[in-house]
Amino acid sequence: MEKKDLRIIFMGTPEFAVAPLEAMIEDGWNIIAVITAQDKLQGRGRKPKNSPVKDCAVKHGIPVLQPPNLKNPDFIETLKSYKAELQVVVAFRMLPEVVWSMPPLGTFNLHASLLPDYRGAAPINWAIINGETKTGVTTFFLKHEIDTGSILFQEDVPILPEDNLGDLYEKLMQKGAKLVVKTLDAIVKGEVQPRVQDETKAKNHAPKIFKETGEINWNLPAVAIHNLIRGLSPYPGAWCRINDKTCKIFKSEVLATDSSGTEVGAFKTDNKTYVHFQTGEGTLSILNLQMEGKKRMDIGDFLRGNSLST
Repeated sequence: MEKKDLRIIFMGTPEFAVAPLEAMIEDGWNIIAVITAQDKLQGRGRKPKNSPVKDCAVKHGIPVLQPPNLKNPDFIETLKSYKAELQVVVAFRMLPEVVWSMPPLGTFNLHASLLPDYRGAAPINWAIINGETKTGVTTFFLKHEIDTGSILFQEDVPILPEDNLGDLYEKLMQKGAKLVVKTLDAIVKGEVQPRVQDETKAKNHAPKIFKETGEINWNLPAVAIHNLIRGLSPYPGAWCRINDKTCKIFKSEVLATDSSGTEVGAFKTDNKTYVHFQTGEGTLSILNLQMEGKKRMDIGDFLRGNSLST
């Protein structure tokens, strides 16, 4: 079968799914429709805003479906009418079996971890938060339980000490785009050999990130807090309270200096160049922050216009 003859439906919503979609289009795959989330109302005027995937599909003239309910009989009939032979899913919501089991060649998903490790909604965040030095991307066939289907291909991606969420997101997005195309090529050539996930390697979970996830516990070691900050930067940001105001911290540095005489959670500052927090183990220097009601700034710029009382 030629790639132009394979009828594919693509499902995805955020920016992370755009790179794989663009890669498929550039490589000449026959994408007959895109399924994405409904437009969100944003701003004071509550104007509808397209998902990044919808913008991409519209730009390339691909039909777009935005069902509010994936189990709706009318949507199911519409989906059947496209007679897709394969479905590709990247960063989309859970699919009912009637949807993922519909195409004869199945439905495969791109996940931003080395499955079975870091199954769940936020694998990129948690890999950094847990201090991992390696992660990757996986393509796998969908089945009932989330992120548990048979693995098709995997690619490793190193996590560098200076990487934050934004950095790793970009690396995995680009690597994932190439892996999706590689997976499609193998499926068309009949060269895929799906392998069951090894449950002994499912050591970590990647649940959704909530506001409370980002609250800094100064009793933790400085390294752990530093990794939390990296794993939530640039969004949504790790946070704490400073001088009775909420402060988001986006960049930090673990110091070798020992401030063992300082109370845990207390900070020292010259109100010119530095803010150092005492943690449960070691000292953490704050390099970039956003105080409540202020813009995000490097610490020197912030202290030039604001004083902190210790």
